[in-house]
Amino acid sequence: MRVLIAGFGTVGQGIAEVIGMRQNLFSSEFGQKVEIIGAFDSSSFAGNPRGLDPAELVSQKKTSGKVGVKRADDMVKLIGELDYDALIETTPTNVVDSEPGLTYITTALNAGKNVITSNKGPLALKFRELCRTAEKNDVQLRYEASVGGAMPIINLSRELLRGEQIYSLRGILNGTCNFILNRMKDEGLPFEQALREAQELGYAERDPTYDIDGVDSAAKLAILANAIFGMNVTYHDVTRTGIRNISEEAIAMASEQNKVIRLIGEISGNKLEVSPRLVPSGHPLSIGGTLNIVQLITDLAGEVTVAGRGAGRMETASAMLSDIIAILTDEQAKCR
Repeated sequence: MRVLIAGFGTVGQGIAEVIGMRQNLFSSEFGQKVEIIGAFDSSSFAGNPRGLDPAELVSQKKTSGKVGVKRADDMVKLIGELDYDALIETTPTNVVDSEPGLTYITTALNAGKNVITSNKGPLALKFRELCRTAEKNDVQLRYEASVGGAMPIINLSRELLRGEQIYSLRGILNGTCNFILNRMKDEGLPFEQALREAQELGYAERDPTYDIDGVDSAAKLAILANAIFGMNVTYHDVTRTGIRNISEEAIAMASEQNKVIRLIGEISGNKLEVSPRLVPSGHPLSIGGTLNIVQLITDLAGEVTVAGRGAGRMETASAMLSDIIAILTDEQAKCR
């Protein structure tokens, strides 16, 4: 399988490394190689129809800040014209207009290429349109890495639990918020100090708006609502309240009741909401650290709980690897 990587930041470099690490798996299990025939970032492009060395691509990026030596001119044209089997799209999330990821994904699908993406923006805003485009061109759109990193919630729900009636879903979808709330409880830190600590440790961005205002969680919840429950919603349909206004006093009052405050996303009935909730201590959703966790309520299996690291280089690459393998095994998943 020949792949083109769009975006070569942390996630793009991670999946390139994993492709290099798993060549024995690809050849022994599927009788073929997975070759990177091109990769581009915001300013440069590297390409070779005979395949590129993943380690050299990552080294080049680390050394020069660019994945290639060629200037990145018309990447949309290259996506539409290059000879490859799957676009691996890892550009940054943008919930305003979902660009440039939306154009990259749409161009690849219309060119008859499979797409694997970690980008929440296009899926949170244009999920149904993208699914229709994939189906029209008889290709796959796979996006396990867009929600929960290494937590396999989408493929689990749509494939392994496909015979279940899933009634509702609730969970923690942002590890940064979880870390901040946990530090406020354990150390009695004010919100701003816990946020600074998260930034110093690399859990929160310099501009933490997407995390602490619930934007990231709401985008993920919209994707889950569409992918698992067959809804037709966007990020804007999610009722959203972040954690910016959570005080030490609120944390202390919760603790007196043997409870913790967590930012919970919920899909149930007509509810599509992200908001801080009181959770009993010891409940699965009281989990600390930077983990993500989701509970599915089903008719046969009952309550199914999945937890895992929601972000990170290798964690996200792990999710993308599962999508590569699904395409290699020709597991055609309907895009709801």
